[in-house]
Amino acid sequence: MIRFREATRDDVSAVVALLVDDHLGATREADDLPHYLTAFDAMQAEGANHLIVGEADGRIIATYQITFIQGLSLRAARRTQIESVRVASDLRGKGLGAALMADAEARARDAGCTLMQLTTNRTREEAHRFYKRLGFLPSHVGFKREL
Repeated sequence: MIRFREATRDDVSAVVALLVDDHLGATREADDLPHYLTAFDAMQAEGANHLIVGEADGRIIATYQITFIQGLSLRAARRTQIESVRVASDLRGKGLGAALMADAEARARDAGCTLMQLTTNRTREEAHRFYKRLGFLPSHVGFKREL
């Protein structure tokens, strides 16, 4: 049974391991725990930016980041941004991702959000199918620029 909860500083190394346990993450993440701990502390200080972990039998097996954003567009909609969705590679395909996204939706609704949004790398075709099955629509084109 998976239990979702707010991450603690002690969970950061397990979350980084999940980020690396991925064909894209393996090329973009670094073995620099102090850097990730500093980022976690900054996220905690923001108040609307949360790292969530899924735990089963004492093991962190899933994670996502959820940020609540108040905006003016869409009739001043409050929305949630979902990032860094990961399930341990040995447990994928067992329904944990759907449970993770249901947890995110419940948190978004509790925070008064009327819209959930996320981006996913265009090479993650399995993720695209997964999000579409959950009712997400590929409604926008995203752009990024490194600074």
